[in-house]
Amino acid sequence: MAIRMTTSPVTFFQSKLTDSFPSSKSHLRSRGNVKYTMMASTIGSSSPKVESKKPFTPPREVHVQVTHSMPPQKIEIFKSIEGWAEQNILTHLKPVEKCWQAQDFLPDPASDGFVEQVMELRARANELLDEYFVVLAGDMITEEALPTYQTMLNTLDGVRDETGASLTPWAIWTRAWTAEENRHGDLLHTYLYLCGRVDMRQIQKTTQYLIGSGMDPRTENSPYLGFIYTSFQERATFVSHGNTARHAKEHGDLKLAQICGIIAADEKRHETAYTKIVEKLFEIDPDGTVLAFADMMRKKISMPAHLMYDGRDDNLFEHFSAVAQRLGVYTAKDYADILEFLVGRWKVADLTGLSGEGRKAQEYVCGLPPRIRRLEERAAGRAKEGPMMPFSWIYDRQVKL
Repeated sequence: MAIRMTTSPVTFFQSKLTDSFPSSKSHLRSRGNVKYTMMASTIGSSSPKVESKKPFTPPREVHVQVTHSMPPQKIEIFKSIEGWAEQNILTHLKPVEKCWQAQDFLPDPASDGFVEQVMELRARANELLDEYFVVLAGDMITEEALPTYQTMLNTLDGVRDETGASLTPWAIWTRAWTAEENRHGDLLHTYLYLCGRVDMRQIQKTTQYLIGSGMDPRTENSPYLGFIYTSFQERATFVSHGNTARHAKEHGDLKLAQICGIIAADEKRHETAYTKIVEKLFEIDPDGTVLAFADMMRKKISMPAHLMYDGRDDNLFEHFSAVAQRLGVYTAKDYADILEFLVGRWKVADLTGLSGEGRKAQEYVCGLPPRIRRLEERAAGRAKEGPMMPFSWIYDRQVKL
């Protein structure tokens, strides 16, 4: 059974929540520059004719865009903890020589048995369902849009890489984190290329569209908001890759389960680093950090690939998300679980000495996970069987949403 909705399951539940909890403008936003921006719209059509389109028209992203909302004096907080970051955050990076590489898990092209290894990989892949490859392809495309995520981190005031080769611990982390994450897309892309189950050209087009479209997670150049966002997202990708590993194992493909599992382990290590940063911010500035946490959750954690487009389906991300929800790879329940984990990890309920606004933010984020779950239960009770939908990634074969 799948929940039928016009947006992804997580967006649906969170939109219901924000209807009841309108966003308050905290002091973190008071100095922000507000821009009303409408990006060019991608005109959806099932027709293959694209001559009338502009050379590049990213999907529409319409909301109030706020920039540089963090008061300038707070930049000093991040400068003051650079030594701490060097000792406590950079330690979560692995030396390159000790890192796995994609080739460690793939057929060896220099081997005399290369063709046989590929045939074995393809035979195992044939045991997996089409909907599994929809989710795996969507996960791979999300990983391949890595340039966008490095760009996003380098918008954050006080921690950006100012030169492209800065030696601050924040800049070192961003570059090395990107380098580690780059292996994920390399590995999944090559696996999908070899497996023979997907249309690689459509997948590659989707990746190009996605990188060109960018993303605005509404972090407002604020490292408070940015590191809360990355803490949530790294745990979300850990959950998602862990579940694709579980599905592969259940269908007898232990090699693919290993691939997804090793990626999930990286995501978990990166999650630990980002959550440590936010934990430090709660220690130094509990009021500002809890306000940022509530602000980020009111605005909703948008998924990195929410502007996904393949040249055909204007609602591709929603359709991909519906399949992931139905398979149990990433669900509204996972969203609530992640939020509950972070509330506990940062001991938000135990914060004291907060301002009036801070106490309201504390109450909001602590009460949000059970509220999401109640909405999920009600929506599940009204759920109808989803329609069949073709996906260009699997040669327009149809899967149930």
